[in-house]
Amino acid sequence: MAIARWNDEILAESSETTVVEGNHYFPLASVRTAFLTPSPTTTVCPWKGTASYYTVQVAGAENPDAAWYYADPSPAAAQIAGHVAFWRGVEVTDD
Repeated sequence: MAIARWNDEILAESSETTVVEGNHYFPLASVRTAFLTPSPTTTVCPWKGTASYYTVQVAGAENPDAAWYYADPSPAAAQIAGHVAFWRGVEVTDD
């Protein structure tokens, strides 16, 4: 079971994450989206496509762009469609 935590709150947990480049991508249904606010930030990965970001908000604290997803990943990364990954201090454990 992979669990994403930040600021003592569980953001996501799933036994069915997809690991790509060392990052756990959580199925959207396993993510507590109440803690996520859309960000205008985007980046481009040469093989996955364009990533969009969320700011994580817990107990009045913000972690800008700490979650990302590929709304329309390239065919090579199709397995992460509908998934969210975390970084920037979000602790992801695989228990």
